[in-house]
Amino acid sequence: MKQNIKIDSHQQQSLPGEEKIMNPIPQSEDQNYKGSAKLKNKIAIITGGDSGIGKAVAISFAKENANIVLAYLCEDEDALETKRIIENLGGKCLLVKGDISESGHCNEIVEKTINRFGSIDILVNHAGEQYQTNSINDITDKSLKHIFEVNVFSMFYLTRYALKYMKSGSCIINTISVVAYKGNPELLDYSATKGANLVFTRSLAIHLAKVGIRVNGVAPGPIWTPLIPSSFSSEKLEKFGKDTLLERPGQPYEVAPAYVYLASNIDSSYVTGQVIHVNGGIIVNS
Repeated sequence: MKQNIKIDSHQQQSLPGEEKIMNPIPQSEDQNYKGSAKLKNKIAIITGGDSGIGKAVAISFAKENANIVLAYLCEDEDALETKRIIENLGGKCLLVKGDISESGHCNEIVEKTINRFGSIDILVNHAGEQYQTNSINDITDKSLKHIFEVNVFSMFYLTRYALKYMKSGSCIINTISVVAYKGNPELLDYSATKGANLVFTRSLAIHLAKVGIRVNGVAPGPIWTPLIPSSFSSEKLEKFGKDTLLERPGQPYEVAPAYVYLASNIDSSYVTGQVIHVNGGIIVNS
């Protein structure tokens, strides 16, 4: 049994948040995790790979001998630290900075990946934003459009550009959320985007089955990442994760193995159109 995380509830940041000033600092690596070359020589693009769950996934992929492209918004220090860890594990890492809500930048991520590595085997559409609101009237037209651009449009953009280079045996993994299944009254717009991500995942799996590309998702529950103190009030932080069966939030490294499983043709060759729930025991309809 993992120990409880004692969160300092009086810590707020502006989006997208930084790991180094969080208390406690999220745990992105399980030192006991030993890779077995499941992703040897695979090229993986991970959006939001600088910190949190994305960082943990990047580290686990590197331990499985993949080379990583980390797409991130502006958190240079976090991105460089993740790159350092990947390279210390023997992997190669390319950083691509910019806003994935822009179609042109998504194309740039893909083209830089091809220029550096020559192929794309795994696409992890992970990056996203959320904002706590007390009423639907607090959601402005501008913020509603922006959250869909970041959380939904970017998945379409990146997938569309990456598919030009992905072949049979490749895979796409989309980060969804427990809120796509149970909702959240203070995350109305975010919940709607995650519902869109869910249906996109299932529909894309049907669309790409005929060409041998698997598409799946991971739906994390309350995980301690920079997104949390940068989007929730101190009252929400005080209760964060305590309503799960395990009565605590999860750490990023506890989610990463689900992505490894879905990325591996060794383990999940017969899995597509599915979602893995890593949420501390929250019961949801699949």
